[in-house]
Amino acid sequence: MSLMASFLRRKLNGKSFLLQLRLFSDANSHVKPSERQQEEPIEKILIANRGEIACRIMRTAKRLGIRTVAVYSDADKDSLHVKSADEAIRLGPPPARLSYLQGSSIVEAAIRTGAQAIHPGYGFLSESADFAKLCEDKRITFIGPPVSAIRDMGDKSASKRIMGAAGVPLVPGYHGSEQDIDFMKSEADKIGYPVLIKPTHGGGGKGMRIVESQNEFVDSFLGAQREAAASFGINTILLEKYITQPRHIEVQIFGDKYGNVLHLYERDCSVQRRHQKIIEEAPAPNITNDFRSHLGQAAVSAAKAVNYHNAGTVEFIVDSESGQFYFMEMNTRLQVEHPVTEMIVGQDLVEWQIRVANGEPLPLSQSQVPLLGHAFEARIYAENVPKGFLPATGVLHHYHPVPVSSEVRVETGVEQGNTVSMHYDPMIAKLVVRGENRAAALVKLKNCLSNFQVAGVPTNINFLQKLANHRAFQSGNVETHFIQHHKDDLFVDPSSSKIAKVSYGAARLNAMIVAACFCELEHSAFKQSPLGSHRVLPIWYAHPPFRVHHHARRIMELEWENEYDSSCSKLLTLTVIYQPDGSYLIEVFTFSECI
Repeated sequence: MSLMASFLRRKLNGKSFLLQLRLFSDANSHVKPSERQQEEPIEKILIANRGEIACRIMRTAKRLGIRTVAVYSDADKDSLHVKSADEAIRLGPPPARLSYLQGSSIVEAAIRTGAQAIHPGYGFLSESADFAKLCEDKRITFIGPPVSAIRDMGDKSASKRIMGAAGVPLVPGYHGSEQDIDFMKSEADKIGYPVLIKPTHGGGGKGMRIVESQNEFVDSFLGAQREAAASFGINTILLEKYITQPRHIEVQIFGDKYGNVLHLYERDCSVQRRHQKIIEEAPAPNITNDFRSHLGQAAVSAAKAVNYHNAGTVEFIVDSESGQFYFMEMNTRLQVEHPVTEMIVGQDLVEWQIRVANGEPLPLSQSQVPLLGHAFEARIYAENVPKGFLPATGVLHHYHPVPVSSEVRVETGVEQGNTVSMHYDPMIAKLVVRGENRAAALVKLKNCLSNFQVAGVPTNINFLQKLANHRAFQSGNVETHFIQHHKDDLFVDPSSSKIAKVSYGAARLNAMIVAACFCELEHSAFKQSPLGSHRVLPIWYAHPPFRVHHHARRIMELEWENEYDSSCSKLLTLTVIYQPDGSYLIEVFTFSECI
């Protein structure tokens, strides 16, 4: 019995159920009825993750009538994903290695709660072949690809050999097992400089080195090995020709357990900081339909080469100068940026994951996949941009995302009052917008960024606005060095006297507004307090308060942090004078040096 049939039987009357089932069968006519696996429907899923991705998976599961189980560390006991689940199980202390990376504890929690399936989300154990095998051994459905595909694609050297055999274009380089430093240096000489040194396992840019000449190779190679060993426990290295003007374009693929594989177009993820994506869009700008078709076909070939099923992403590096594309790696999980693809195809990829894991065929064939306009995703982080995008922590004293609609999504795992912890990724939310074309989607992105409110921690919202408004970004001229190449436009020198004057002027104006609002709120709060309620207010606390021979006044001190130099905070001293007509006269008395 399929998941969809089970769901429709519970939710619809008999006549509607037969109609819906017939439509579902027609959409999957590429799979013979005799080939379809008969599996028990998934009725409870444990989400082996936290934050926004856990909340996002729960929304789809609940819409399908599936119960959910959350797992959490002590740092997340009051988090949104715990509140959103039907059940929640504690894993351990805050460090991920003692909680979210404890595969055996997670499987035990699934068994204890009766969850038939585990969804790993992204990060943590999502690409662990050992965890997927543990689920398989315990007869728990792993909502992801087969163990063999995770293992093959997790080793970058092995994946490139497999892709090469499948005819998928590869960047010139060395992907073998020999790791002798003299041998590797000779291979680098053959490839030609600049060369990219990359660990064979892991991701996030850790261990990567760009080597410009022979003289730099030995130190860079040894440094990459040390970082790879510390980060991933494996220090093996591969070499690739470094593309000087690369674009990062990836293709969303999906397969079922019957050998059907399709692609859901591509995403451009070129705009990055610290080798990590910051703005993604779909489809990729400034490419031809012919190029898009070849890219999609290569991604499908890559997936079929490892008998892939469920969601996956094939990442390519595109040489902006030559127009050639090359296989980079395959992510055997749902990507952070999957919502931009959902926006342009009108599908719920988490629902597809659950269906496929449940033994159902893909709900669409390749020719049925629509392309509906253009979408952007901006990742909103708690981070200190002027200090090199340094992750930040703190309490979200004010958190007011933009309103959501059919064309605006806010994927988040926090709410006002939550703490951005030092233990996990500092992403606050993903803002996703769609428009009929790229220009319309970009207008929507800029408008939403200008109305997205976060206070309590420094964020990258202002920086995202600068990116979205940059002339090169608006024309779609993006590549992975975009931020570095346009740093003079995107990063303002805090020592600039013009900027300082504008910034200080804005601070004075904002301080005056804050002071006036505070006085109004204080007056309202006093009226509702036991002292002020049910009787006439004393004249000393009226609005305006009464004073003999002069107007009432007060002194306020506000701390201001310079947007362009967060290492410098200044103390603003203001005088608030209450006017007879209820207004305020506010003066900035002093502006201290950095404190």
